[in-house]
Amino acid sequence: MAAPVLFCGTIGTILRLALFRTGIPDWLRSRKEVVTPITSWDRVLEGISLQKQFISPYAGDIFHETPILLRLLQFVDYVPGGAKTVFVLVDLLTGIVLHRICLEFSKHELKRQTLEVASYSPKAKHLLITVRQLSSLPFTVAALHFFGPYSICSCLAFSTAVFSNLALLCCWLYTLQGNVTLSCLSLAMAAYQSFYPAVCIVPVAIHHYLYNNPKATSFTSPNAVKSYIRTALTFTVCFAALLLASSRLEGGSWSFLRSTYGFILSVPDLTPNVGIFWYFFTEMFEHFRTFFVCVFQINVFIYAIPLAVKLRERPLFQLYVVMAIISIFKSYPSYADTALYLSLLPLWKHVFGYLRNGLVVTVMYSVVAVVAPILWHLWIYSASANANFYFAITLVFSTAQIFLLTDLMFAFLRYEYDLHHGIEHYLANGKKTVVVLQ
Repeated sequence: MAAPVLFCGTIGTILRLALFRTGIPDWLRSRKEVVTPITSWDRVLEGISLQKQFISPYAGDIFHETPILLRLLQFVDYVPGGAKTVFVLVDLLTGIVLHRICLEFSKHELKRQTLEVASYSPKAKHLLITVRQLSSLPFTVAALHFFGPYSICSCLAFSTAVFSNLALLCCWLYTLQGNVTLSCLSLAMAAYQSFYPAVCIVPVAIHHYLYNNPKATSFTSPNAVKSYIRTALTFTVCFAALLLASSRLEGGSWSFLRSTYGFILSVPDLTPNVGIFWYFFTEMFEHFRTFFVCVFQINVFIYAIPLAVKLRERPLFQLYVVMAIISIFKSYPSYADTALYLSLLPLWKHVFGYLRNGLVVTVMYSVVAVVAPILWHLWIYSASANANFYFAITLVFSTAQIFLLTDLMFAFLRYEYDLHHGIEHYLANGKKTVVVLQ
């Protein structure tokens, strides 16, 4: 399977390099669905320019990336091909990490299934994951990444979200390998870049506990709590080290916190994007703003606890759901966030048979991709529409993501139920019945 994956990587790289020779990248860098005030390459260039003139890029309201990434991107001009080469290489490296994730995930699922197969229903043998099913996984994921329109658009637009995505995928890889230090370091790097991935520490901590105690039945035992604390402390130390290093780079100043995490949490820039924040706060009375900012922001974090309870035995799926929730409810989302979780979607292809809204979701994603630029043009350039039109299509996009996530959760839970109880269900009197998820 390595050859098909290599083929996808080669063709995907050639495709990106070819598209860079067209006018598409310049157009994409102005698209509000692809770049945000945080991930815009134009703002990065402005920040680099200010830094070279010994002016703090955080003194104004232009640059919102982190100090470490700013210093790294200063060396882009020294790379042959410049930013094009850097972003294509990052996309290629992301594809390699995705390939490794698929291999590790396959090993993990087969091992877990072997440990649990005794508790499965004899009538559910056809639901078991097979080596043959998993053999095509690396190719499917690689194809989705290298040929996915969201991934391609993010690369061509020089969206800096690809760096955060790569760090989060590294966290996936090291979590699957059971490496606490590297998984926490990767997650700290992702959280350092965009803050929201910090909530992923909950499923990561649960997975590390189960990785070292595969037959554990209690998730609140002293050993479990010690494991959670050890993982959380490792993440906290890594994150604090990154913040301290950033402060040193800024000459001991902590002003970057206001321009990075403060900007993410307070949402001062209401430039339209594919999220739900901008329109509501455009219409919001100022004295209600703080309250509703808190209400909107809490959506990203509040689901972590109930998911940890419900999916405690399946932390990898819990991690995937949390990633998707971040993509939907973060303050400045873009197509790069969608590309991240869609690339990993085939990991759960064994539950696709239980999906109910696949066609509807696919059509909704397609309609948004086509109609969003049209409505933007009608609103901004033709003046024949207004903000309501563009917000309507971004609301469709958020709805499509929610439909996909809830449908996938239903499919996963129903698959797990059928594994343990069989696909045919009967009442005490022997009559056949249908299981309804409530």
